[in-house]
Amino acid sequence: MRPRLLVLLTLIFGVSATLLGQDLSGTWQGTLTTPAAQLRVVFKIAKSADGKLSGQGFSIDQGAQPIPMNAISADGRVVKWKLDAISASYEGTFAADGNAINGTMTQGPTPMTLNLTRATPQTAWAIPEPPPPPKPMDPAADPGIEVSTVKLSPPDARGRLYTMRGTQLMAINTSVMNLITFAYDLHEKQISAGPSWISSDRFEVVVKPDIPGQPNISQMKRLFQKALVDRFQLKFHTEKRELSVYAITLPANAKHKMTESAPGQNLPNLIYPRLGLLPARNATMTDLAQSMQTAVLDRPVVNQTKIEGRYDFTLDWMPDEFQFASFGPRPPSPDNGKPNIFQAFQEQLGLKLESTKAPADVLVIDKVEKPSDN
Repeated sequence: MRPRLLVLLTLIFGVSATLLGQDLSGTWQGTLTTPAAQLRVVFKIAKSADGKLSGQGFSIDQGAQPIPMNAISADGRVVKWKLDAISASYEGTFAADGNAINGTMTQGPTPMTLNLTRATPQTAWAIPEPPPPPKPMDPAADPGIEVSTVKLSPPDARGRLYTMRGTQLMAINTSVMNLITFAYDLHEKQISAGPSWISSDRFEVVVKPDIPGQPNISQMKRLFQKALVDRFQLKFHTEKRELSVYAITLPANAKHKMTESAPGQNLPNLIYPRLGLLPARNATMTDLAQSMQTAVLDRPVVNQTKIEGRYDFTLDWMPDEFQFASFGPRPPSPDNGKPNIFQAFQEQLGLKLESTKAPADVLVIDKVEKPSDN
């Protein structure tokens, strides 16, 4: 009777006897097709004695740094997991023999095909050893500029990024206004005077410090301050004025919902994979305020939380038409069912974002010039 029962189960439920006892643990690998490249991806999943699943993902062609997997599940033929560190998720379906999964990876608005096969010791792709972490610059150092280059960004360039590549500090597709607000921790409404081109013309600025090591965020900003003076001939004075601001606060007797960052990290990571999504890592509350005022909100943002330390958190909201104005004109965003930014601060971070007035520094530009040829 047992063989007939198995055949009957196969006919009714479309699953094989092998699949009924399928185990998701093991090594799975496949090639992710993205608009820019084909990327080899590996997932290693383990099952603990109590049946809980854990795992790590690796993008072999992008440095192979381990990415924690979470919310791993196998329900019948359907498997799911998330990679919150990169705001991605995977959903797929077991093949009949249980040794393949056909599915999609979602990171941003468009799902991408990712079909996986169970690897054996003979077929498993080698995962390269990650490069050693960069040696940090002496935190007491005041780095100067060994060499710097400035060139206009391509007309079709999109987005904006401050990053380190090797020993070079880079500002990609940034205006002088962007550079000033980043380097001096200011909102555009805290910048007065100056010609119109400081907001319209966009540049790629590359700076090589004259001191070895990776600069921390304060040193990065100091280097861009020096590049603004050296390459754009920036001169200014400051004034104190009362401005409309947003304040980030921790409600009385409340606890925030953020996770303390692991020790040993250097630069904070506050990059927006899409408008309205901020998977922040190793960030202080001041970093959060500066990111909000630089990229998102239409007025300065001040940190009044009195929360010390660095934290990991994800802020996911539905942006309105007044947010992300510095990114340039954009079509209206479709309603994604997410809360607005004020609700998201409270529900996801346990913090409050509120409108108020406060005295603030204003940078008044006395002189600025377009850069000379490199």
